[in-house]
Amino acid sequence: MRYTKRALGVMAAAAVCLTGTLAGTATAHAAPARPTSLYAPTELVLTIGKGQTTTNAAVQRAVSLRCTPTPGGDHPAPADACAELNAAQGDFAALVDTHSGRICPDLWNPVVLTAEGVWHGQRVSYSHVYPNACRAQDASRYVFAF
Repeated sequence: MRYTKRALGVMAAAAVCLTGTLAGTATAHAAPARPTSLYAPTELVLTIGKGQTTTNAAVQRAVSLRCTPTPGGDHPAPADACAELNAAQGDFAALVDTHSGRICPDLWNPVVLTAEGVWHGQRVSYSHVYPNACRAQDASRYVFAF
């Protein structure tokens, strides 16, 4: 008899705990996805690497660049870089630094510039191999200046 009362007490306590646990659980419903901004996102990762192709280039430097809704990221001049990209309508191949006045040697020490991410809501994947660092600096005034 003594064991029966103890067993009933343990079962009653377990039932109370289980009822409390089950009563506290509810099905979670996911909220509908809503845009956090009126602007299409622009988030890019820019890299400068040494190598002859994008597949074998050793990345030397990399930065993130955000242009919308406000310029940011760890790029040293995000507002200027975003303005330069906006002027080129996001076309990395159209970027050229015409202000440098730099004369570059004709040495072969290849540098690879890449841009990966999203530009105004569209996926972007850009890469270009330059013959040396001097020529790569002429690729843009601000975007790849880091």
